[in-house]
Amino acid sequence: MNEDRHAPADSGEAPNSPIALESITPYGNSQNKREQITQAFDTIAHRYDRLNRILSFGIDLRWRRRSLRHLREAAPARVLDAATGTADLAIMTARALPQTLVTGIDLSEGMLRIGQDKVSRARLDDRVNLVQGDCLALPFPDATFEAATVAFGVRNFEDISAGLSELCRVLKPQGIIVILELSRPEREPIRSLFRFYLNTLMPFIGRHFSGHDREYRYLPASVAEVPQGENMLALLRAAGFVACRFERYTFGACTCYTGQKPA
Repeated sequence: MNEDRHAPADSGEAPNSPIALESITPYGNSQNKREQITQAFDTIAHRYDRLNRILSFGIDLRWRRRSLRHLREAAPARVLDAATGTADLAIMTARALPQTLVTGIDLSEGMLRIGQDKVSRARLDDRVNLVQGDCLALPFPDATFEAATVAFGVRNFEDISAGLSELCRVLKPQGIIVILELSRPEREPIRSLFRFYLNTLMPFIGRHFSGHDREYRYLPASVAEVPQGENMLALLRAAGFVACRFERYTFGACTCYTGQKPA
C-alpha cells in the first residue's frame, strides 16, 4: 500500500472549518495555553527523547528525515525551526545542509537545555543557535529566513493562525515552510488501531515511563482536534502562503505540509 497521499496546490476540495485548539490544554486550569505548554514540557523534558523513540517506535526520526528533502531542494542559507523542543530537526537540518545556519526557538527552557547539550555533542554550536521565545511573537525582523520548519509543534500553538502568520512574516519572499504534524488515518482498520494506540496505549506508556499522566493525555487530545489535510492548508493560505500541499506518511499517522511565501 502506498503510504503517502499527495494533495495538489489548490485542489478545490472544500475544507471544514478549522478547529481552534486554545481549549485543549495539558492541565485544564486557569493558566493560558502558553503557560501550560511551557510547564508541561519543562516537566517531561528529561525523558522526552527516550519516550519519543518508544512511543513512535523510532519512526518519528524517519518522518523528520523525509521532510528534509524539501529543504534540500530549496538550499536555504538560514532556517528557523519553530517549537524546536530538544532540537532533533534543527540538528538533522544542519547535518543535511552543511552550508545552512539553523535557529531553533521554543517556549520550554528545560527542552532547550537538553537540546543545547545535543547540539554541543554534535559539534554544531557554530551553526545551530537555540533561543527561548514564543512562536506567536518571534524575536526576529521581517524577511530573516529562507525556510521555516515545525515538527510536531503546531498543535501546541496557543493560536495556530497567529503562529503561521508570524512564520510567514519572518520568511523572505519565496521562502518555504515545512510542517510535520501527527494526524488521524482515514482508512480502516488503521484508523481504529491508531485511535486505540493514541487514546489507550500511549497514555499508559507515557505514565509508566515518565511518571506523569496529564502531559501524556494531552497528546492524544491535541492530535484529535488539530486541523489536518485541507483544513491545515486553509490556515496556511490565510496566513499568506501559496502553493500549499500536503502528503501523508505511514498510512496517515503523520502529515507533511509545505507552502511558500509569495515573491
